[in-house]
Amino acid sequence: MAFFDVKFGEQELIRAVVPLLKLLCLTVIGILLAHPRTQLVPKSTFKLLSKLVFALFLPCTIFIHLGESVSLKNLALWWFIPVNVIISTVIGCVLGLLVAVICRPPPEFFRFTVIVTGFGNTGNLILAIVGSICHDSDNSFGPYCHTNGTAYVSVAQWVSVFLVYTLVYHMMEPPMEYYEVVEEDGEIEIVREDLRANDLSRPLLHEAEWPGIEDKETKHCKTPFIARVFANVSDFSQTSIPDPDSLEDGHERPRSPKSIRCLAEPRMVRKIRIVAEQTPVRHILQPPTIATFLALVIGLVPFLKSIVYGDDAPLSFLTDSLDIVAGAMVPSVMLVLGGMIAEGPNESKLGIRTTIGILVARLLILPTLGIGVVLLADKLNLLIEGDRMFLFVLLLQYTTPSAILFGAISSLRGYAVSEASALLFWQHVFALFSLSMYSIVYFKLLMSYV
Repeated sequence: MAFFDVKFGEQELIRAVVPLLKLLCLTVIGILLAHPRTQLVPKSTFKLLSKLVFALFLPCTIFIHLGESVSLKNLALWWFIPVNVIISTVIGCVLGLLVAVICRPPPEFFRFTVIVTGFGNTGNLILAIVGSICHDSDNSFGPYCHTNGTAYVSVAQWVSVFLVYTLVYHMMEPPMEYYEVVEEDGEIEIVREDLRANDLSRPLLHEAEWPGIEDKETKHCKTPFIARVFANVSDFSQTSIPDPDSLEDGHERPRSPKSIRCLAEPRMVRKIRIVAEQTPVRHILQPPTIATFLALVIGLVPFLKSIVYGDDAPLSFLTDSLDIVAGAMVPSVMLVLGGMIAEGPNESKLGIRTTIGILVARLLILPTLGIGVVLLADKLNLLIEGDRMFLFVLLLQYTTPSAILFGAISSLRGYAVSEASALLFWQHVFALFSLSMYSIVYFKLLMSYV
């Protein structure tokens, strides 16, 4: 089992490029419908469409294809998919650190540069690419192209969602340097200084992959919470650290016996627990992840699987109905993306040099390194033998632009909102070319995979 050089004819070139051209056409339609000069479809409609993708089309797609293909044997074979997400994120963050050191963005955007380079779109965009490639019956990945591809992406999303609500959420914390520490009556209060107010006028970007984000705001989401807990600002006293019981509802309350017991905890342990309690892991239970969980439960139990999945299953009418709904996922995702691009880039203080550095690192260097990682994994026999779609999904995880969720997270944290908007715009514009180039490279490699 190996990759080697083979002749790449006109037919293979067409198969590599045409699926992306289809997605490009859908994106252009979205741009034309949402462009400010035409305004054929208002933003509110695109906002509603993004909610339908999030709450209906994507969960149906995951439930239909993941549940049908999953089994205990397959789940054991798929272990490298979530590992690959972590590897790609780590390599991307290292590249982001190099970009931040070399390009020297404004100090307040150092962490933003690192994490936005490291965390890519491992969900909707890859699902759209897989759906477009598998749309033709004579595709290069076999009759189970769409089912297997969707299953692989769905498994990867578990890790991606967890990273979003932990690593990305805390890395996008507003910088402490732009807050003023004020002490009143023994209480320490952190007040925002002259940090440019971010314009939250991009509702489509902010909710493209996280509808209802305005309902997720908490008391501390727009403050440097970790810095407040861990840094000894003005010699923090024990009482200056937020009490976990009071953080649950945002109001101070008399210390309960539980709080008294907490006083006996080591100071560092208490700080870590406070941060962990304020990490919004509970938001992981969103419709797509719930659909993934249900598909895994039903798919791993043979009796339940025989009832729900299959042409002769008693509930086949239900899965057929969900499959019809799932057909709207790919065009809807690309139309929403087109609507987002139609809004144009926002004003950014990140700097041209840093923006170009992120584009090059994320869209050009990282995919090249990803090829090396996948080749090494193949050489070590860590991949599924003879499964081209498995390799293709692994490679795409290194190739996509930064996750659109950065728009939502930046809005939620009140940090780098305009910069995230501008950067996501330029990344998705240039990704049209980088994805096309690397798709040709990937197809050339995959055609030699035996």
